[in-house]
Amino acid sequence: MTAIYRVDRNSVVTSPDAAGPWDQRMQHGSAPASLVTWAAERIPTPVAMNIARVTIDLMRPVPVGPLTIETEVLREGRKIQLCEIKLLADGVQVVGATVLKIKQQKLPLPDDVKDTPVELPSPEDSFVEDGPAVTSPFVRIVSMRAARGRFGQAGPGAIWFRVDHPLIAGEAISQAMRAVVAADFSNGTASMLDFRAWTYINADLTVSFARQPIGEWILLDGESWIGADGAGLAMSRLADRHGYFGRAVQSLVIEKRQA
Repeated sequence: MTAIYRVDRNSVVTSPDAAGPWDQRMQHGSAPASLVTWAAERIPTPVAMNIARVTIDLMRPVPVGPLTIETEVLREGRKIQLCEIKLLADGVQVVGATVLKIKQQKLPLPDDVKDTPVELPSPEDSFVEDGPAVTSPFVRIVSMRAARGRFGQAGPGAIWFRVDHPLIAGEAISQAMRAVVAADFSNGTASMLDFRAWTYINADLTVSFARQPIGEWILLDGESWIGADGAGLAMSRLADRHGYFGRAVQSLVIEKRQA
């Protein structure tokens, strides 16, 4: 299978399969989110660290085309590393991101400090979502299982997501990458508006981790808040089969579709 991205040093070739639902010439937000996370994970750290937060600003629509990656370490420490990732198209910055890493360490936690369990159907016991696959090429590479509600339908929802396609050529999909790919679907997981009548594109994405996820399936347990002044929020609790491990928040730009 052809990967979504081929990376040579800081140059990126993008597959047409990166396209999103709003404009076939522009990438689905999950694609650059995965690329940013991959680039951050490749930055060396003085000790073993895990990603604790990814914050992505989608400054302009990301074209389905060549990109350039720029990275910089903003803060290097014994316990944390804060790095900045930029994606440029034709020399113009289209994505800006900061990624916070925290030192890995084994801690003897109290017995009552445990993951909050998921009290929803497993992926195998959830409804197979295949309708959304027609909305964009990128969505076709992601399996969805609806544990509560339905993807793209109004109301709170809880959807399992699994990436079924290589993201970076020659590279494994990391657990943090799986989480950010799923997290960018928050606005469709808990939509409050009809996709046919409204657009609710996210301008950013923040994913915070209490721990690294385990396994291929990531659950978004989501809700949305919509304001009357053109903005909204899509929020999700993130889980794997072992319990909840993180949260995702998107700022939404709400617009009525033109007839």
